[in-house]
Amino acid sequence: MRIDHIAIWVKNLDKMVDFYCNYLNGSASNTYHNPQKGFTSQFISFTGGARLELMHTVNLNEQHRLEFGQGLTHIAFSVGSKEMVDNLTNELRANGNTIISEPRTTGDGYYESVVLDPEGNYIEITI
Repeated sequence: MRIDHIAIWVKNLDKMVDFYCNYLNGSASNTYHNPQKGFTSQFISFTGGARLELMHTVNLNEQHRLEFGQGLTHIAFSVGSKEMVDNLTNELRANGNTIISEPRTTGDGYYESVVLDPEGNYIEITI
């Protein structure tokens, strides 16, 4: 058994696809669009098989989020080394992204930083 994908409701699909592809080396699928439901989505695939489904609907609001789910705490991306954690964190900062936690070794031994994606989701960048 394995997790196939994680889905996130987004306000700006294009901006979120760009973030996950440009900074975290994802590869975007073709866009799926259902005009009757006002629904659009794209899958972002990562090395090793992990995928994100970024979903947008014209009806996205707080009630929609409550009805269809909430609770994602963070997504962790392993980049391979302390230097790569530091470099990606600095690149994200230089491009105006919010850094929540500077690179550090946590109490449980992870070397990580925490940044926000364009819509405020917590992204851990780890070794």
